[in-house]
Amino acid sequence: MKKLILLPLLVLLCTAAIPSKNSNRTAKKQSIEGTWELVSHYLYDGENITDTVMSSEGHRQIKMYYNGKVMWTRFVPEIAAEWFGYGSFETTENRLRETLEYGSATMMEMRDSVGIFEFELLLEKDRYSQITLDQNGKRMHSENYIRID
Repeated sequence: MKKLILLPLLVLLCTAAIPSKNSNRTAKKQSIEGTWELVSHYLYDGENITDTVMSSEGHRQIKMYYNGKVMWTRFVPEIAAEWFGYGSFETTENRLRETLEYGSATMMEMRDSVGIFEFELLLEKDRYSQITLDQNGKRMHSENYIRID
């Protein structure tokens, strides 16, 4: 009789020790690492979105974040100027900081005056927004990306 009671108890203990399929789906921290494409811009009144500007046909901006490095490129068909940049990045739960190390002539001029670009970060699994804030911390505009990798 003891064997009959111990057997179900042993089976119960063994199955409890095996991780379920759902245990692998525990909430992972969202990561910006990957490849992203700009799809739109939002304009803000300091807090709320006042306008949405979709990316124009033929224009493309791609950003890649890997191992603490960021690289991006922008193609604007009607302008011959090159737009690209490379540097490092750091994120916190709601902030993105990019430090430009190298880029096109236009970006190197910006680096000389700005150097470090800091944004409010809204990050989801397959989309993110980097929001530019004014000196008082009010939202001005954002670039909105979707994951393409």
